[in-house]
Amino acid sequence: MMSDGQKAVSMMSVSPDLEVTPKAKRRSFSPAYKKKILAEVDAAAGSIGELLRREGIYSSTLTGWRRERDTAIEAAFSQKRGPEPKHNPFSAENEKLRRQNQRLQEELRKAEIIIDVQKKVAMLLGRPLPLIPDSENS
Repeated sequence: MMSDGQKAVSMMSVSPDLEVTPKAKRRSFSPAYKKKILAEVDAAAGSIGELLRREGIYSSTLTGWRRERDTAIEAAFSQKRGPEPKHNPFSAENEKLRRQNQRLQEELRKAEIIIDVQKKVAMLLGRPLPLIPDSENS
């Protein structure tokens, strides 16, 4: 018979199980399988839970599949028919010129305000600014 010390030594000499278990992989379902299960669920009246247990599927997965199906159907029916509109090569340049024109008009407005203020200050100080003839102004 073994003593308590011998039992402890023999238990320590037993090596632990070093086998590495493979990492669990996420399941993926084919579109045909999803379509089949959704058809079965739509046909099943009260036994949806039984179907989900049999297939090992969560109800949230089923909800996601329904959402995918509804989105695909909506996308299929919302596509516009006919040829794609042709890109106008001048539209980008026109938009750029519009923005530049708007910016320059804003700068002109500010410059006119500054000139008006300068004229008023000159009048208050008693030194009127000389008038510029129209031929130079235009």
